[in-house]
Amino acid sequence: MATEVTELKRRATMINDKVRMYLLPPLINAAVRAGASIMNVYKNLDDYDISLKDDKTPITLADRLAHKTIREYLGPTRIPILSEEGREMLYDERRNWELYWLVDPLDGTVEFIKGNNEFTVNIALMENNVCMGAVIYVPYFEKLYIAGRDAGSYVKEHVAPDSGAEYTYDEIVTGWTRLPLECEAVRPHPRLRVAVSRSHQTPETAEHIARLRATHPDLEIVEQGSSYKFCLLAEGRVDYYVRTTHTYEWDTAAGELILAAARRRGAALQRKRPAQPVVRLPVEVLRDIKRLGRRSRRQFGYGRTPGR
Repeated sequence: MATEVTELKRRATMINDKVRMYLLPPLINAAVRAGASIMNVYKNLDDYDISLKDDKTPITLADRLAHKTIREYLGPTRIPILSEEGREMLYDERRNWELYWLVDPLDGTVEFIKGNNEFTVNIALMENNVCMGAVIYVPYFEKLYIAGRDAGSYVKEHVAPDSGAEYTYDEIVTGWTRLPLECEAVRPHPRLRVAVSRSHQTPETAEHIARLRATHPDLEIVEQGSSYKFCLLAEGRVDYYVRTTHTYEWDTAAGELILAAARRRGAALQRKRPAQPVVRLPVEVLRDIKRLGRRSRRQFGYGRTPGR
């Protein structure tokens, strides 16, 4: 009986590996191609074609082209796509999807319009509403962040936007770096580094940081747009991320897996550090986190897609 169980586990692992090897290249190539579509527009301010969506957030030609690029490239996988810029899809229509791509073709549209280079392409492979594979591509910085559930988190640099990207599995995994970056995980920061959204700060954000500063007066604020903040957390370059406004699943799914997969290795690397005082948040800060979380879920549907 034990032999049968072992054989089943071995076969399941082989199947998962095959699926991962099959789906990783389309995931990566779709993101890199979308990055090329975005950068082609980014170079020409007059071509942005900015308008407002129903929720009063901006959308540009780059958002639309990136969505089209991803939809066309991932179409042959025959896995349905739920995209921020796709047609509105009612929850009843998608509630029973076992497998789907969750896409934000251009995360950080406001930063794109401002011209500060802080925008990303987010694609997550969801199975039964759990993220199994993820990529965040930062086209301006040519950085690609990749994660698989139980397979680790990685960064691959010098990946230029390419409308004809056709990376193979071997080309993807060659030269990537495991996260968190060992130099960041082993060496403690001289001060607490706190990431905040560049364009979505609120009075609650300022209050929260003020409470942190009471116990960490020398904390460093890192303003950053888009899901790139998740990547900085995964690398170990920042320690804490404060967000007090609502988000949707396509904003966070890929970033959460990249961060979670990195943290598992980070815990082991941190054991190499010399003994350091534990950073403890004040009780009132922890209380604020719980309060904001409850309010976000109640008022904004935090962590849910529209229509649910």
